[in-house]
Amino acid sequence: MWLSSLLRGLLHNPAIIAALSSIVIAQVVKVPIFFFAQGKWDVAKMFSTGGMPSSHSAAVTSLATVVGIRSGTGSMLFGACVVFGVIVMYDAAGIRRHAGEQAIVLNQLEEEIGRYIDRHFSGNEIYQKRLKEMLGHQPIEVFVGGLLGILLGALTAAIIPPLS
Repeated sequence: MWLSSLLRGLLHNPAIIAALSSIVIAQVVKVPIFFFAQGKWDVAKMFSTGGMPSSHSAAVTSLATVVGIRSGTGSMLFGACVVFGVIVMYDAAGIRRHAGEQAIVLNQLEEEIGRYIDRHFSGNEIYQKRLKEMLGHQPIEVFVGGLLGILLGALTAAIIPPLS
């Protein structure tokens, strides 16, 4: 009884539907955007971090949009969603992006060290694991993800009826 009530609540919650749908749509859209930008298909982009648009930004803005429409922009819940969203978006465009830039430099340094070892100490293999470079987002990717989230949040709030 309580499990069916829980599932019913989750499956009919417009905030959850909007946020999760925004993540999925943003991740799927990364594939054709990458194709138009780079001229090649890379389905793996759908499962990677970084890139256009930011699925994190889409999720938090769609969540805040649904909550703002349903609970009012003066509610404490909307305020919490906005603050949460700003932190996530700032992190995506700031700290995570800078960590990715540092990974690029470290990978280049590791390649140089590996070439030096190969030239001077032939036969000595060193284990090289590349660091993930696409961690964060450019500000435009965060902005577009935010716009996508607002659009999907408003659409979800309009078509999903309130749970009675």
